[in-house]
Amino acid sequence: MNDSAKIMEWYMLGGVDAVCGDTPFSIVPSGAENTPRMAENSAQTEYRPATTDLAQENNAARKSAKELCEKAQTLDDLREILERFEGCSLKFSANSTVFGYGNPDADVMIIGEAPGADEDRIGEPFVGRSGQLLDKMMSSIGLKRDDCYISNVLPWRPPGNRNPTDGEIAVCLPFLQRQIELVAPKILFLLGASAANSLLDNADTVAAMRGKAMEYSTSSGNKILALCSYHPAYLLRNSAQKAKSWNDLLYLREKIEEMKLLV
Repeated sequence: MNDSAKIMEWYMLGGVDAVCGDTPFSIVPSGAENTPRMAENSAQTEYRPATTDLAQENNAARKSAKELCEKAQTLDDLREILERFEGCSLKFSANSTVFGYGNPDADVMIIGEAPGADEDRIGEPFVGRSGQLLDKMMSSIGLKRDDCYISNVLPWRPPGNRNPTDGEIAVCLPFLQRQIELVAPKILFLLGASAANSLLDNADTVAAMRGKAMEYSTSSGNKILALCSYHPAYLLRNSAQKAKSWNDLLYLREKIEEMKLLV
């Protein structure tokens, strides 16, 4: 039996019964790679790319977004750049580009995941049921909506309020990061795991992060205090967690007073 036949028999014994491309690529049995025929074939093999076309498109779009964001010197500049940006497919299914809202010099910046149906219709973050609950939450510790700056990880609503993909978050994140740099808050109040994981670059749950004083680092190396709590939309579905959210609000108020912030 020649070398090729031995390799084929080895694959068949291992349960391989189909091919996935016109060009062969393989992991071969121990020792087979040393045969002249295999050495000749390995030099001619064309391997599949390490990333998919979609991943490459997302990488290119994220790089483009980052370069564009660096040109923005004001929030108005950034809003205009975002309105023109077409590197995220979510834009084409959304009604509105939902930029940030509130005091551009705020010491506290509140960040959620993505616009919902009401936010997409009106073009402002946190104006639906979640926003109404957020207003009550902030009011309970003496904060008004206009005292803060409010934004989301994504400026466009995912169809059907589905969870955003990692690629969509990666493409849109530079806009939020630049927004944070331009507002320059002293505290980030991150609502939900998506916002916290995206900005803090971790995979922790809200339960694991809440009650902790964490740090967000800007591209220039500035450190911003980051606190995490449950998203109001989650609280509307899970009212039993509101007591924990109340403790998170008290912790936020404690940090505001400790840092002597003017809010």
